[in-house]
Amino acid sequence: MFLRMQTTKSTEKYSDKIQQLKNELERADAVVIGAGAGLSASAGMSYSGERFEKYFSDFEEKYGIHDMYSGGFYPFDTLEEYWAWWSRHILINRYEAGVGKPYSDLLQLVKDKDYFVLTTNVDHQFQLAGFDKKRLFYTQGDYGLWQCSKPCHNKNYDNEETVRRMVDEQKDMKIPSELIPYCPICGAPITMNLRCDDTFVEDEGWHRAAERYSEFIRRHRNLHILFLELGVGMNTPVIIKYPFWKMTAENTKAVYACMNYGEVYAPDEIKSRSILINEDIGKALTQLLV
Repeated sequence: MFLRMQTTKSTEKYSDKIQQLKNELERADAVVIGAGAGLSASAGMSYSGERFEKYFSDFEEKYGIHDMYSGGFYPFDTLEEYWAWWSRHILINRYEAGVGKPYSDLLQLVKDKDYFVLTTNVDHQFQLAGFDKKRLFYTQGDYGLWQCSKPCHNKNYDNEETVRRMVDEQKDMKIPSELIPYCPICGAPITMNLRCDDTFVEDEGWHRAAERYSEFIRRHRNLHILFLELGVGMNTPVIIKYPFWKMTAENTKAVYACMNYGEVYAPDEIKSRSILINEDIGKALTQLLV
């Protein structure tokens, strides 16, 4: 129903909204965090511009790729080229990125609360920052995992050791052919465990996390819940944004908060219980700690 509803932007003063969110964080019985790409972007993990040029200028010159996101969909002619691209992408965004300050600040804000994190991000930042793994649900996959491309079975594989070799040994934007990964069951090429189509593998770990999230929502259904949405755009609103709106509307004790520079909205139905902060997420999180 929210697709047909008019959305409303907040006109309150920024400082008042920060204070209002501070109060909600203190009073809420539980905090449900919904995190999208904007949170990692605020942490400096840009997929374009200077950071892209630093690591992928050769790919840009040869293939005309201008950002990491579109590069993930480029139809490379060979698996040697495909994995040269993806091994670099995985290394810098998963294994060598370091912990983004917004993630560390967010943990400080909720570590003593009853919280759960639902995220479409695949960069492992929540676990790197120290969030409890049992309070995380990565719905869209993980850069650190591979799967069969068919897929012939529902299992994922850790990739760090091979990824590092691929980066170390690649030349002229190609990895050695002997490093190309294949499924140990059917022999099909291995691919990323990222939700791009209906071949995405939801392994046992994925389903356990989904069950923990559902149980968390069930246990707190009629309590004072703060639904805290951070950096969620409109690419996949059905995963976080629309459910947060719906659950806030159904629970009169719930509050919806949204931080996302340039993209903060709330339906009219819940605007009286919404806190909309149109600011850099990292900046806002730091101010919440003051």
